Amino acid sequence: MSNIEMKDPGDRRITLPHALRRRQLDLSGLGFRLVVVSSTLMAMGILAILVFDVLGGGVRVLSTRPIEFLTSGLSSSPLSAGVSQAIRGTIVLSGIVAVVAFPVGIGAAIHLEEFASDNRLRRFLDLSVRNLAGVPSVVYGILGLTIFVRKLGGIMGPGTANGSSVLSAGLTLAVLVLPIVVITASEAIRAVPQGVRDAASAMGATRWEVTRTVVLPMASPGILTGVVLAITRAMGEAAPLVLIGATTGFLTGGDSYAPSSFTERFTALPVVIAEWSSRPQSGFRDQLTPAAITVLLALVVLVNSALAILRRRMEHHLSG
Repeated sequence: MSNIEMKDPGDRRITLPHALRRRQLDLSGLGFRLVVVSSTLMAMGILAILVFDVLGGGVRVLSTRPIEFLTSGLSSSPLSAGVSQAIRGTIVLSGIVAVVAFPVGIGAAIHLEEFASDNRLRRFLDLSVRNLAGVPSVVYGILGLTIFVRKLGGIMGPGTANGSSVLSAGLTLAVLVLPIVVITASEAIRAVPQGVRDAASAMGATRWEVTRTVVLPMASPGILTGVVLAITRAMGEAAPLVLIGATTGFLTGGDSYAPSSFTERFTALPVVIAEWSSRPQSGFRDQLTPAAITVLLALVVLVNSALAILRRRMEHHLSG
């Protein structure tokens, strides 16, 4: 490659590589890189400390009685307490969130990005959804208590749960994560190039055919990212569940996955963790709480890994 000639203030002809070598050190850029690297290392260090602290406390329980801890129910004794009912509640809640929030959220995003006109109503809805994503989770708990617990309790009649069931909790969490699903799905759909839509339309495809066969497949990896964020947030929420009436003490039922159990009392891993961490007994606070946190982290990692594999396959299919 030939050197590009340029003139310095003294009218002496010098080449571009020589001019680059004469430049002073970029102190501002070096300082910015230093800040970014330091922030990353600090965040990773704090995360590592938290994880190792939790695993250090949880391994003692999971190594001495792993099967018993995972299969036993709640108990007033730390020597016999387990998280089977909490695991069951977390799985059922996640399933309800997936069934309710994901189709509604993705459908709303498709309508807003592909079919709705760019008018004041659409901009108002977009702004409202983004504002709802920042509402504290306890507010959604009050909403679920007012709407789902009381209404479902009135429809299904008096019983042991009186509306404070896993179904009410699942619907509340679905409403909580719905803005996240709508926002991430909208961004993924918006990222699809307009030229792809125009090319499909020029070939005679209808708007729905363009959306179904072109836009959604290309936006599916980004949509799946929103699904991951939503499901992991729902799995870690405790405040709405406490307001709705999740059981924090002894739970006689809650072991069945039958449809009839959806209207009974329930608990979940975040609720059990919050309850055990506040008890004065060291067995609950120092041993069972880290063990329950370890189980919750394992479930979150398992779900994230499965969805990450699915996303990678989608991206490979699109690139191939």
